[in-house]
Amino acid sequence: MLFAIKTPGGRDPLQVATATQNMTQAITEWSPKAKARLAGVFEALEGFTSTFGQVTVLGRLLVVGNASTTAANILQHETLFRWGFASSLLAVAFHLGWGFLFYQLFRPVNRSVSFCAVLVILIVCALQAVTALLYLAPLLVLTAGSSLSALTQEQLEALAYMFLKLNGLAFDTDLVFFGLWCVLTGYLIFRSTFLPRILGVLLAIDGLGWMTYMWPPLGHSLFPAIAVACGLAEIPLQLWLLIFGVNNERWKAQAEGIERANSGQTDRAGAEPANHAPIRLPLFL
Repeated sequence: MLFAIKTPGGRDPLQVATATQNMTQAITEWSPKAKARLAGVFEALEGFTSTFGQVTVLGRLLVVGNASTTAANILQHETLFRWGFASSLLAVAFHLGWGFLFYQLFRPVNRSVSFCAVLVILIVCALQAVTALLYLAPLLVLTAGSSLSALTQEQLEALAYMFLKLNGLAFDTDLVFFGLWCVLTGYLIFRSTFLPRILGVLLAIDGLGWMTYMWPPLGHSLFPAIAVACGLAEIPLQLWLLIFGVNNERWKAQAEGIERANSGQTDRAGAEPANHAPIRLPLFL
């Protein structure tokens, strides 16, 4: 005998499971416009948290060329320093979300370039994490207590200051790879049909500016011009994503065009063996 199992509300469990699955699928499958706006949110949050930790806090506490005063500032404002460290870590998480969403948005434009861009953004995020670790190192050195009792106070201060310099060099290296990502993404935006091409051109120029940090003295000397390029490229892109997102219809049309082109190439590749059948030659040749 078969028994019908009902939920407390009298509904079939299969119907409940199907409804739950459909609801989950509807939530996870966001439209391209929604993904673009979420990417804009992550971009804004990453910019704020990274700037607060690496620029605002360190700019307030770091005294260039004076390890003793810098160490005193860090110890005096330990809570602020820890907030800067936490903010730098949050920037890594926001950057990962931002890069993943950009990969999903621009995969229909060019799969190879988009995949290369997401690999570069993973390197950027790894460097950001290393930079955050170096950020915290000076505080660990200055509050080590008996663990570093073999070092004098001046040596501890010099070591803490050296970690801050390494933090700056790691941040410069991070900017180089971020610039490469900007160039690749600028190309994808220029080739897309769902975002203004001028945004891609400006972002690529901005990326070339950040890549000058391969030689930090050159990058620092050109920073005023790079800051202008950044303001003209990254801020408009961010605002466009937040306000307009992307054009859903054009995004889907471009995605369908790529799929048709790929399927056409596959069909031609499968037909080639039939068109080029092997020719049997006489044995005496």
